[in-house]
Amino acid sequence: MDLLGFRTPYVVEQVNIGSGPPGSKIRWFRSTSNEPRFINTVTFESKGDSPTIVMVHGYGASQGFFFRNFDALAKRFRVIAIDQLGWGGSSRPDFTCKSTEETEAWFVDSFEEWRKAKNLDNFILLGHSFGGYVAAQYALKHPEHVQHLILVGPAGFSTDPDMSERLIQFRATWKGAILNHLWESNFTPQKIVRGLGPWGPDLVRRYTSARFGVYAAGQALTDEESKLLTDYVYHTLAAKASGELCLKYIFSFGAFARKPLLHCASEWKVPTTFIYGYHDWMNYEGAQEARKHMKVPCNIIRVPQAGHFVFVDNPSGFHSAVFYACRRILSPDRESESLPEGLTSA
Repeated sequence: MDLLGFRTPYVVEQVNIGSGPPGSKIRWFRSTSNEPRFINTVTFESKGDSPTIVMVHGYGASQGFFFRNFDALAKRFRVIAIDQLGWGGSSRPDFTCKSTEETEAWFVDSFEEWRKAKNLDNFILLGHSFGGYVAAQYALKHPEHVQHLILVGPAGFSTDPDMSERLIQFRATWKGAILNHLWESNFTPQKIVRGLGPWGPDLVRRYTSARFGVYAAGQALTDEESKLLTDYVYHTLAAKASGELCLKYIFSFGAFARKPLLHCASEWKVPTTFIYGYHDWMNYEGAQEARKHMKVPCNIIRVPQAGHFVFVDNPSGFHSAVFYACRRILSPDRESESLPEGLTSA
């Protein structure tokens, strides 16, 4: 991470979360051994009285994807970013989950053990995409520890009957049947990268150059950023398969959650802000529907010149959205502050 030239001092640590929840006899966490697991954690310190924000990455990603955000956020927060269990630089135990419930527990309970090890009690929780799904599930189970929940292009809220019908029709074709079979067989994108051997890095380079360069929705990566991100992404994708195998248990073919968070909206206990890029492929209308059933404050913010990776595409817009979401925590007298210029409320 030193190559990225962060201005804010930071500490990287491997946080020991043990071999399973204390006294637990459940199978999902223990894998084939009782060896302790570790969560790779980076902490950017701020002023002593600054609130803590914990950042959780999405599927196929890791904490380094927030590289454009750490310095700016650390001006107002103590920033902690993690690699979820089975991802990035965290432990990669054998994935033994056999159901949606066990898979959710894999991520939610390991995060709770990490929280205990870090002795955190009251923090802002931010999750992106699949990390948003995990963060929301955590806040549902442990609302007493979360001051504010920020869901960035979260998975699990999409609701599109027309798309569902189109997927049913597509699955009836031979191509759809093959792809659906691969999905249900837990054939992940990472397996392609590993299978390509020495050609794997080139595939990743083509992706990062296209998504965050030629086809960037906002601020494209510099050549140096693109090179560093490509190397980082390849090594996290090519490592041992672990957390990635959650895919088929959390989502059905087409990335629709098997247990949509939309159905839990009435159980929400934590004030929540949704953040979407204008060009995010995750549909913000699902968040609008969820808000109708929530009994806690809920805002939906859309950031211009940004897609699904809004924090990479438009960092300044993303930071403004986060600061606005946390205005009550940062400064109680700013509660009535208007939305920053350029951002829109949905």
